[in-house]
Amino acid sequence: MSKTDRPELFPPGTLSIAGAKSGTLQEFGMPIIVERDSTAHVTEMFWRRVGENPSQIVIERKSQLGNRWFKLTAAEFADEITAVAKGLIAIGLEPGKRLAILAPTSYEWTLLDMAALRIGVVVVPIYETDSAKQIEWILKDADVHHAVVYNQQSYELVTAVASRMKHKCEVYSLAAGAITDLVELGREVATGVMEKCTDQIKGSSLASIIYTSGTTGKPKGVLITHEMAVTLCLNGLQYMDKICNQKSTRSLLFLPLAHAYARLVSWFTLAGPGVLGLVPNVHNLLGDLEAFKPTYLLAVPRVLEKIYNAADAKAGHGVKLKLFRMAARTSIAYSRSLDTAKGPSKTLRLKHKFYYSLVLSKITSLLGGNAKYVISGGGPLGTRLGHFFRGMGITVCEGYGLTETLGPFCVNVPDRSQIGSVGQPVPGGRVRVSEDGELQLKSHTITPGYLNDKKATKALYTDDGWLKTGDCGWIDENGFVYITGRIKEIIVTAGGKNVSPEILEDRLRGHPLVSNVVVVGDRRPFIAALITLDAEMLPGWLSNHGLPLMDVSDAARHPAVLKALERAVERANEQVSRAESIRKFKVLATDFSLENGLMTPSLKVKRGEVVKRFEKEIDTLYGASLEN
Repeated sequence: MSKTDRPELFPPGTLSIAGAKSGTLQEFGMPIIVERDSTAHVTEMFWRRVGENPSQIVIERKSQLGNRWFKLTAAEFADEITAVAKGLIAIGLEPGKRLAILAPTSYEWTLLDMAALRIGVVVVPIYETDSAKQIEWILKDADVHHAVVYNQQSYELVTAVASRMKHKCEVYSLAAGAITDLVELGREVATGVMEKCTDQIKGSSLASIIYTSGTTGKPKGVLITHEMAVTLCLNGLQYMDKICNQKSTRSLLFLPLAHAYARLVSWFTLAGPGVLGLVPNVHNLLGDLEAFKPTYLLAVPRVLEKIYNAADAKAGHGVKLKLFRMAARTSIAYSRSLDTAKGPSKTLRLKHKFYYSLVLSKITSLLGGNAKYVISGGGPLGTRLGHFFRGMGITVCEGYGLTETLGPFCVNVPDRSQIGSVGQPVPGGRVRVSEDGELQLKSHTITPGYLNDKKATKALYTDDGWLKTGDCGWIDENGFVYITGRIKEIIVTAGGKNVSPEILEDRLRGHPLVSNVVVVGDRRPFIAALITLDAEMLPGWLSNHGLPLMDVSDAARHPAVLKALERAVERANEQVSRAESIRKFKVLATDFSLENGLMTPSLKVKRGEVVKRFEKEIDTLYGASLEN
């Protein structure tokens, strides 16, 4: 199905609300703010900024040694983009050709991305954690003839993969000076040649092919056009004005730029008036936050969960631990009261002021002392964390989207927010709930389909042109969207009870000991769970409870650890009915990770793979129950 085959959405400036029933909506849409431009392209947004204020700082890049940051103006970054773009032309790239990038989040990644997009080259991101088999599939499927990688190890891996392919693929290493080499080669390319390439870019031209990091199956190449990106960026800047569209805006990216959402944020930060910072990972995150001082963060819920758990562990034990937990409860209560008609009581305000000055303010300083907002996506946040951070003065704007929507399709914003929801649709977006409870989406910012896969493209849309998300959910009377789980992940017990595992998993991950949880029970007599321990939090927890230091394997069998987890399970079960509650659990001696193939790069657990790999442990849970 092509983009032009889809039914027209709705006239600009209209708001669609239909089918109100029992306090919910069956369909909701938001009017577009910035009209579509069928000729605009991604780098044109940045070039407008260069023209308006060439001396404005747009990027701060971190030194490879120490914690020093170097500032680049719009004009300086534009010059570097031009120099690298000419180099890409020199090695044979031109509009429509594909360039793969396999590297951590960095200044060089964004520089290559913008340079390629400037001349109409289609960028194909590859995750650092992708296997040789996945890399080979992507290079073949996308017909990639040029790839830039990070270091010698990735160079050897991709070179070995490329040698098995029928078509030739040149591999360049950043560590070996790929950027310098490109700039040198580009000196022989005239500016007019580059401009001719730029002139060939249309809104319908491909900007990128982003391969899904899905939890099952072979990655599919999601087609991203320039028009999709420009429409989403320009409307996003207006819609999220307080967060992203201020001269004071500072965005620090540490999530992989191979991920659609992080990539989009890099684009609209460069298009807006703010400053972009990039770091490769979270290993030195606290130091990077302190040095860069972002005004907002893009994070996945697991990062926020770790901040909470780290604060809990740091509190130690005894009076300090009780003080932290009282502060946390007060923060949550204060935030919840903000949503009531009366607001916080005088007593609650005083308690909140006391705990903020004594405890909570110290946590906000961990985020650099300048952050007012966190944009959370990639998985369910949970109301507990949302209220905890808002009670500290940091608004978590939870959002929802897919690679197929180039990241955000729904998002909470400061002026329109409902904790527990994923917000309202972005401007120009429409969402509905099908008869079987599936959320379905429609917008001009949705992919036209998958590369080389007509069958999957056809299956992606309904007959009337709505994208099928595979997620269950509902819409409240104000148009806020709520996700209740993946259709494929809904557990149906032997007794016929439908159970959404995410509620229980979210509550359990709030315990300092817990790293990950997978709730099981499909076609089984009751609900059970596999639990993994957080190796970083374990030593502090053991010390706080007067227990000797032990490794994860020993802790998984220790009576005190198991007792603590039993209490955590009991608290989680309070959120659901008896039929939905966890009756048994197994603590695994290994965690789920990117390295062992049990998590995606966006830190989602590969539920199906976990169930398959730990089938014996699951069978033991239910076998033991039948024998008793």
